[in-house]
Amino acid sequence: MGANMSDFQNPHGFSPVKTNQLIECHSKNQWKAQFDANKETSKLTVVYFTATWCGPCKFLEPYIKELAAKYSDVLFIKIDIDKLAAVAREFELIDVVPTMAFVKKGKEIDRVVGAKKEEVQMKIEKHRTF
Repeated sequence: MGANMSDFQNPHGFSPVKTNQLIECHSKNQWKAQFDANKETSKLTVVYFTATWCGPCKFLEPYIKELAAKYSDVLFIKIDIDKLAAVAREFELIDVVPTMAFVKKGKEIDRVVGAKKEEVQMKIEKHRTF
């Protein structure tokens, strides 16, 4: 926190909300800018699909924020499936939350469905290094 939001401007002029290393995208343009910027790199991206009405999501979110702070070499993007339903559909996700999609070079390489803390961390460890 403490960083100026202008530090996080994307080419489309939108400023996603950033908490530690968890970026909350609130528009399709924000999502596209983040996704496009990272698909040319080998950096792991964890797309965290959530919803405000989801109890397990509320349970998991503090842990996701901890992981985002711990793994500075991994990009964490938060998508509310009710606000960005089109993005959820891109991942063939309708209403199963929380879901974490693990993406490298623009392709989904793995997924965790449900509030499975240990499995999320295990997948991050597995995919961030290859």
